[in-house]
Amino acid sequence: MTSLILADGTVFRGQSFGAKKDTDGEVVFNTGMVGYPESMTDPSYRGQILTFTFPFIGNYGVPSEAKNEWGFSKNFESEEIHVRAVICQNESRDFSHFNAVSSLHEWMVHHGIPGISGIDTRALTKKLRETGVMLGHIVQDEAIVDSGTWKAEKIEDPNDRNLAADVCCKEVITYEPNKADFPLGPIASIVAYDCGIKRNILRSWLKRGVTVHRVPWDYDLKSSNLTYDALFLSNGPGDPKKCTATIEQIRYALSRGIPTFGICLGNQLLALAIGGDTYKLKYGHRGANQPCIEWKDGKPTKRCIITSQNHGFAVSDKLPSGWQVWFTNANDGSVEGIRHESGKFFSVQFHPEAAPGPEDANYLFDEVLAVIGKK
Repeated sequence: MTSLILADGTVFRGQSFGAKKDTDGEVVFNTGMVGYPESMTDPSYRGQILTFTFPFIGNYGVPSEAKNEWGFSKNFESEEIHVRAVICQNESRDFSHFNAVSSLHEWMVHHGIPGISGIDTRALTKKLRETGVMLGHIVQDEAIVDSGTWKAEKIEDPNDRNLAADVCCKEVITYEPNKADFPLGPIASIVAYDCGIKRNILRSWLKRGVTVHRVPWDYDLKSSNLTYDALFLSNGPGDPKKCTATIEQIRYALSRGIPTFGICLGNQLLALAIGGDTYKLKYGHRGANQPCIEWKDGKPTKRCIITSQNHGFAVSDKLPSGWQVWFTNANDGSVEGIRHESGKFFSVQFHPEAAPGPEDANYLFDEVLAVIGKK
């Protein structure tokens, strides 16, 4: 028997799978029906215990950890599992998929990630929706649970740290598009601030013929000798206000008129760079079915796209002059994108690269190329 103990003392008991070890973190939930390998390897989940609301997890197994021609993961969103633990109702060790090489259980054992199955994930999700996300323990020893010797105050809140610094690259890495696909050479070049970048973002740029200079979260753009057409701000974990160095570099890029595009955490960082504000959502948006309404000239349009999302912070709708809300969430009205009246600077809170999820917003990568005159 394994238990999840929430910071308020609520206990959920279930069966252990994956690695048999104790851990703690911020307990969150994801409403996606598929995509557990992508979600678990998404750096934006750093420090979190991930609850899957879909009742069956593991049915199609896990693909190989092979790397592609550029040296990063071919199938996952990073080269490691970032969640602290997984919670689900039913975990399947019998899997069926042509691309699978192992079960979810075996994969988690290999990476030292614990899991709990057999609990009422609907009840847990309702609690998190009503009270907000909270810290929690995964405890293997029932005696510790029954004795009450665990201490909620001992859990480190992952959002108190600069998680982007933990998950970013440590030096500049340059990726060139495949020469067979682009024999005349790259059509554009970007500097991509890696605050926990999903690998499908890299794939999305490379397949469009874009050279990507992937740089650490605190890379000094002012003294850079890189040649680039635009700035990209990646997704990533934690509180955006911890990324002060990135925010300063964004301000420098904006002052130079460099076209800038951000995704997820990148949306929040752009907002902070222009003098806006961010705040923590009660339970965040995590799933592959979030509807977003596009706005134009201060009014909602009739266009609504379904998006993939994973974030716990959001942007305030109070923006400085010259900036407008671009997208809003159809469920709670929160800001899902901002843009400048010049058309050169914009960002979205959702994930146009998907992985997992719908690709309704994939066109936004092409809009960046259009802005810099490469499409």
